[in-house]
Amino acid sequence: AVEDPVHVHDLHATMLQLLGFDHEQLTYRYAGRDFRLTDVHGKVVTPLIA
Repeated sequence: AVEDPVHVHDLHATMLQLLGFDHEQLTYRYAGRDFRLTDVHGKVVTPLIA
C-alpha cells in the first residue's frame, strides 16, 4: 500500500528546492503566457527532504 502519496507538482517543487530554485519564481513562456513547472498547486514536501 502507498503511504502519503505526493502529487507530481509537489515532487517537482521539492526537487527544484533541493537544486536551489524557487519554484514560484521559475516560469517559462508558452503561447504568450507565463507558466510554472509546478503549476499553481505545487508545494515543497519537507518530509521528502529529511
